[in-house]
Amino acid sequence: MLRITELKLPLDHPDEALREAIVQRLGVSDDQLLDFTLFKRSYDARKKNSEMLFIYTIDLSVRDEAAVLAKFADDHNVNTAPDVSYKVVGHAPEGLTERPVVVGFGPCGIFAGLLLAQMGFKPIILERGKEVRQRTKDTWGLWRKSVLNPESNVQFGEGGAGTFSDGKLYSQIKDPQHHGRKVLHEFVRAGAPDEILYVNKPHIGTFRLTGMVETMREEIIKLGGEVRFEQKVTELLIDDDQLNGVVLESGEQIESRHVVMALGHSARDTFRMLHARGVFMEAKPFSIGFRIEHPQSLIDQARLGKYAGHPKLGAADYKLVHHAKNGRSVYSFCMCPGGTVVAATSEPGRVVTNGMSQYSRNERNANSGIVVGITPEQDYPGGPLAGIELQERLEAHAYVLGGSNYEAPAQLVGDFVAGKPSTAIGSVEPSYKPGVSLGDLALALPDFAIEAIREALPAFDRQIKGYNLHDAVLTGIETRTSSPLRITRDASYQSLNLKGLFPAGEGAGYAGGILSAGVDGIRIAEAVAKSMLGL
Repeated sequence: MLRITELKLPLDHPDEALREAIVQRLGVSDDQLLDFTLFKRSYDARKKNSEMLFIYTIDLSVRDEAAVLAKFADDHNVNTAPDVSYKVVGHAPEGLTERPVVVGFGPCGIFAGLLLAQMGFKPIILERGKEVRQRTKDTWGLWRKSVLNPESNVQFGEGGAGTFSDGKLYSQIKDPQHHGRKVLHEFVRAGAPDEILYVNKPHIGTFRLTGMVETMREEIIKLGGEVRFEQKVTELLIDDDQLNGVVLESGEQIESRHVVMALGHSARDTFRMLHARGVFMEAKPFSIGFRIEHPQSLIDQARLGKYAGHPKLGAADYKLVHHAKNGRSVYSFCMCPGGTVVAATSEPGRVVTNGMSQYSRNERNANSGIVVGITPEQDYPGGPLAGIELQERLEAHAYVLGGSNYEAPAQLVGDFVAGKPSTAIGSVEPSYKPGVSLGDLALALPDFAIEAIREALPAFDRQIKGYNLHDAVLTGIETRTSSPLRITRDASYQSLNLKGLFPAGEGAGYAGGILSAGVDGIRIAEAVAKSMLGL
């Protein structure tokens, strides 16, 4: 198998042009090209009004591969394709009585459970929330009726927080074993479109994720696994620094010497339980800020120029960073083209925002987090749980600023930069449900964060014309950008001081999004399998 990189074609090229370009690039006859697949397709939008091209990476088979490869010995764009196929580390032996336990059924827990099931270990998966269909109804209850279910919401339930997001499937993690390809292939098997295997920034969207999660659950069960909903872990069974199982809120005990803790970043009560039981953890940096909304057409025009609205390009995204004079970094986070800002709290009396898009990305607004990095050394000293306590204070204050009814505090960008409260919505209609309460967002975050964001917004306008639009809307607050702590693990992926506990995913501080969480789930499943097999 060979790989060609940097193969460029016009956006509107016919399907047959790709094969013709491959043959021409290699200098072979058409019948020598046996097969080819798209590994990656991207485009370069930096020169907005010049001709925009698709840039392909192609994996292919040809007759007399060695001769073709020799011809391109000095061309780094034609090489042997790497092997990205997934290979299991082992299979459960017949008669194995112990079953691993996976706590949490978000992306990390799903892939940990799926891989363990595929290897024959028949995992028991415990999820504190509800199955995805009922969870969706409960989530809409907050958005439409301001009724929060603390155990079934944007954060808790089948699919995890990623279910109510843009469904982004790209990451900057190091992945030398190509576990990310395994994640994407499993998603395609579960019903995702094939294009996620090759587009540069694949996404799925909430509605499609719902059905896919159900399909993956069904496979786990078919392979002998067990998925139990509304099963909250409240205690650990520990003997001489060895984890022997977990205790549920009902009082039921489940024995296992291999427990994956695939918690989301909002499982604060579980973090506190783990801390009380002496599990080693440490505070880590995260970010706080707001959601910003612009007309999607403004972003499309600024990013794509004359190609704005092109059906093959879809809604444009962006990524922005500004280093403020006060030493803080401000950056865009979880940008959702053609999406909505959503209520993402999991606790009564608090307001949290997040962004979400459907697969079509055809809502009128673009939204993104605009957040400021903070650190335990500088901003929340006091131990592993200090970041959680800061989040709780900020979210409770945002609830009051919004009117104590789950409406979110909001402000027009122009008023925020000018330092005056907003009193009326302008041309940009905020999408947040249950609704927004206009006022002064300077009251919602620490002064250093407000100062840095006020400086960043005009600076971002120099990169995206119109970004500092007066009528663009800021909605507060964004606090759950990542876990505020890390449950540190050793080289065997186990807790530093509790053998048998495998901290995993975003809540444990080892992932940041669907793809990286899925990859970490695979790594953890492999570690559990090796431990159970004595490898």
